[in-house]
Amino acid sequence: MEQNELGLVEKTVYLNRVAKVVKGGRRFSFSALVVVGDGKGNVGYGLGKAQEVPEAMRKATERARRNMIKVPLLDGTLPYAIQGNFGAGKVMLKPASRGTGIIAGGAVRAVMEAAGVRDVLTKAIGTNNPHNVLRATVNGLAALRSSDNVGEIRGKELDAPRK
Repeated sequence: MEQNELGLVEKTVYLNRVAKVVKGGRRFSFSALVVVGDGKGNVGYGLGKAQEVPEAMRKATERARRNMIKVPLLDGTLPYAIQGNFGAGKVMLKPASRGTGIIAGGAVRAVMEAAGVRDVLTKAIGTNNPHNVLRATVNGLAALRSSDNVGEIRGKELDAPRK
């Protein structure tokens, strides 16, 4: 986990070396999957491809910053349980009580840490491909709605304001 000058947390989820066989031998290129977040509910991901690793990382980080979404948090956890889907990947996300920590693996953990979620229970179902797991996680988080947002849509007022 690395913090940059803008206060954003950058995490590399997956780095892949791709070989293309050509007449003179093999040509190598790299693809990088990066998650960026501010630790306060904003998170994004990006995929960068280039001939060198640093350039692939830079491209991925740039795309991640452009594709940020807002995640409604409730006392450091999620407001309710939800399932995110993408391709063959399904990710179950459940709120957890304070002190539980982030019970997640690989790509899901990176997204949760970058978003600022402190307590959550997760399970990746169907695939362990980091690309699909990451996109399923972000899909689930993007579908979350805060109680204020739902009240606004329904035209109702909440009795007790929630954080």
